[in-house]
Amino acid sequence: MLKIGVFGAGHLGKFHLNNWKEIKIAELVGFYDPDDITAQEIVSKYGIRRYTDANELIEASDAVDIIAPTTFHFELCEKAIRKGKHVFVEKPLANTMHEAKELVKLVKESNIKLQVGHVERFNPAFLSLNSTPLSPLFIEVHRLAQFNPRGTEVSVILDLMIHDIDIILSIVKSEVKSISASGVAVMTETPDIANIRIEFDNGCVANLTSSRISMKRMRKMRIFQKDAYIGIDFLNKKTEIIKLKTGAEQEALSFDIDTVNGKKTIAIVQPQVPEVNAIRMELEKFCDSIINNKPTIVSELDGYRAMDIAHQILQKIKHNIINT
Repeated sequence: MLKIGVFGAGHLGKFHLNNWKEIKIAELVGFYDPDDITAQEIVSKYGIRRYTDANELIEASDAVDIIAPTTFHFELCEKAIRKGKHVFVEKPLANTMHEAKELVKLVKESNIKLQVGHVERFNPAFLSLNSTPLSPLFIEVHRLAQFNPRGTEVSVILDLMIHDIDIILSIVKSEVKSISASGVAVMTETPDIANIRIEFDNGCVANLTSSRISMKRMRKMRIFQKDAYIGIDFLNKKTEIIKLKTGAEQEALSFDIDTVNGKKTIAIVQPQVPEVNAIRMELEKFCDSIINNKPTIVSELDGYRAMDIAHQILQKIKHNIINT
């Protein structure tokens, strides 16, 4: 059984603690959080030990789960990796690109597993496409949230859009060719709303809009590829595929259209969306990677690539603001 130490018991940390308590292949040995009131609440609710020395908790663990603020990611990851402990760290991987590059180097030199918490990879709506070939030519994304002061120390790019950047990089098998970006700081000192266009070497184009000052919530991705449209609703956990029907497969709903090339049949498919807890699944997959010596599903390299694009976007926005 893997001994797990948790760093950070705030809003998201509590979700992680709840799930660790239910994962049978893991033993929650304790947590570290500098806030005394939060710590007392956790000890009372979960009956687990509070560590006041980060090094001591790392020593007591086989693997650590880091849900502390981003500014502490590098320090905690480095301590754990140097002690040969496996690491799960919430997105983004680190606070700066220099820190991220150093973590990639440390992992490569070590014999540990590191997984980055890009939880949308485990969203049931996205998982429902596991057996669907994806070859995007155009991607449209809207990730809108209502304003919440929590988490506003970072821009909307690193807070929200990085989820979609990671998903897009995982399905578009091509290098980024160019990035166009615009963003506005409305309620905070960093961009609260942004619109981005990413062009890839293979011709695929992705348009992303993220906002944390919207009146309604939305987390939708639309993928257009040859002979198919795929809609993913991450918020409501629904997926829809509209495609040209081929062969004799039977679809729940289909209809004919007349084209210059003759009559074609359009099929509407709603893939079976699995009933999974995304956070628990990502933590279980992390444990599975350790126990069975398999690559993590969202590796340190994946986390680095998503951060790299996010920081390029931030530089583009900063340049546009300066030159406006």
